[in-house]
Amino acid sequence: MADKININCSFCGRDKTDTSVMIAGNAAHICNYCIDQAQSIVKEETLQKEQKDISSKINLQKPKLIKDFLDTYVIGQEKAKKVLSVAVYNHYKRILHQSKLDREVEIEKSNIILVGETGTGKTLIARTIAKLLNVPFAIVDATVLTEAGYVGEDVESILTRLLQAADYDLDSAERGIVFIDEIDKIARKQDNPSITRDVSGEGVQQALLKLLEGAKVNVPPKGGRKHPDQKFIELDTKNILFISGGAFDGIEKKISSRIKQQTIGFNSEKTSTQLTKDIILQYVAPQDLKSYGLIPELIGRLPVVTHLLPLDESTLKRILVEPKNAIIKQYVQLFGMDDIQLKVEEKAIDFIVEKAVEFKLGARGLRSICEEILTDAMYSLPSKKGAKKLIVTQQYAREKLETANISRLKAAS
Repeated sequence: MADKININCSFCGRDKTDTSVMIAGNAAHICNYCIDQAQSIVKEETLQKEQKDISSKINLQKPKLIKDFLDTYVIGQEKAKKVLSVAVYNHYKRILHQSKLDREVEIEKSNIILVGETGTGKTLIARTIAKLLNVPFAIVDATVLTEAGYVGEDVESILTRLLQAADYDLDSAERGIVFIDEIDKIARKQDNPSITRDVSGEGVQQALLKLLEGAKVNVPPKGGRKHPDQKFIELDTKNILFISGGAFDGIEKKISSRIKQQTIGFNSEKTSTQLTKDIILQYVAPQDLKSYGLIPELIGRLPVVTHLLPLDESTLKRILVEPKNAIIKQYVQLFGMDDIQLKVEEKAIDFIVEKAVEFKLGARGLRSICEEILTDAMYSLPSKKGAKKLIVTQQYAREKLETANISRLKAAS
């Protein structure tokens, strides 16, 4: 009787009798234990390679450097810039260092909600951060969204915009930033859950939950409504950063009620009015958003809450002239393309700021007013020959605004 041949694993030396499975190869064997170990090594190496590829694409900086970059584009709003810098850093640090994370500790996303009046810089801050990080960025309007099956757009169309911004690069889109504007417009109409169908309010909030938390979502490539015969792109939202913004008009009353701060009354002085508009907003908290009409589940998926204060005259003046993309610098460059030298005098800048405050349009009002003042010059000067120069004085700016049709600006206020 022939001797029994012992078969051992060529890697760890285990006998076949000590293993569950022994796979034979060309003059070699491998046991199930070595297979499991090899598989984990391959997974680790693949993950590290993917992290290096992502790191080379995402320009992640430390929070202080992110804020320093924001300072070159966004004037004021120090608290908001600091909060966003930390939240964005933590979010992308979580993505870039997944191989170092403890598998038992799952770090959740740092989705953000910005509360502030129109024209205070909500969209600009989000766009500037995406520019620094070199990630796809999409802006969507919450007011066009409705619950599935109703006239309007499905919430998945939000991700279609992000895919388009990423040029349909799926890996890049899954690490992008989505700014949901007018989030306050989908607040439910009353504090209690609706007994009737609220398709553009509470229904949209419910539909947004899975996107914000992180899920694999079927996205229509061209947006619009989903239908059964349509081809879909599967997108994982677990690493997409959602930044929501809204004016939340009247939320000061909710905050005041909560902190029992009387802001308006017969004995109110100027300081009390200033407290309502400029200071009270810094006390905004998740419970105020709930009182306003956002459902608790949505607030829980937007854990970082910060505010943007109304812009005063000094801040508006700095916005006109200081940032890299300052409005006056933009017009100087536009005129310079036609070899026209543009100079805006100090008093003219003060006049523009004064009108922006009067119309209550924030930073957006600055651009509208400048456009009204300079439209005639932009129309006629490019056609003239010879050396061309335009000096905008306070008198010139006043005359142009008086003759221009600015009723739409006043109506917006």
